[in-house]
Amino acid sequence: MKLISSDIETYCIEHSTRPSQLAGALQKQTMDSVHGSQMLIGEMEASVLSFLIKIGRVKTILELGTYTGYSALIMAEQLPEDGKVITVDINPHTTKIAQDYWDKSPHGKKITLILKPGLEALNTLDEKFDLVFIDADKNNYLNYLKWSLEHLSDHGMIIVDNTLWSGKILEAGLDKQTDSIRAHNDFAAALDGYTKTLLPIRDGMFLITRT
Repeated sequence: MKLISSDIETYCIEHSTRPSQLAGALQKQTMDSVHGSQMLIGEMEASVLSFLIKIGRVKTILELGTYTGYSALIMAEQLPEDGKVITVDINPHTTKIAQDYWDKSPHGKKITLILKPGLEALNTLDEKFDLVFIDADKNNYLNYLKWSLEHLSDHGMIIVDNTLWSGKILEAGLDKQTDSIRAHNDFAAALDGYTKTLLPIRDGMFLITRT
């Protein structure tokens, strides 16, 4: 399901701050040769993430779902020198591509990879984050959100990707993943003490922060 036309999205990207050439090369390699390249966040979402990191004065980021490391890299590029990204994934092959590119970037030193299942990795972390970016296994979205709410800094935000799920989100009972995202969205919408907005950008970005 295409929420906006390709021409409009391209126009928006061309008039936005772009990621580095290295991030662009990683995006191209992923799209050209890596299975599941639709999982990339894309330049439009990368621009929104970068903007939010800057205006939120973010220093610490937790990412659930690394894939080939594009999102981790574009986020690290926006952080101050003492900022950090902890990113979690279970795939040693795609994260090897990620590490190769991070090693080429002056911002790569800000990124730490945890190669474990999401919930197992979260059990090893006990700190607060300025930004949590959730883009991993959809069936655990609600579990990831509940953990993130407990580990969010006072001025922090949570961003959850794929929350429109190609439009399937409008119909209950399609499949387990769709119902899991619907449950997450309903829980998030009902949160007291938080300001939320579900943006129809790319495949849906749900933004959550304390009121």
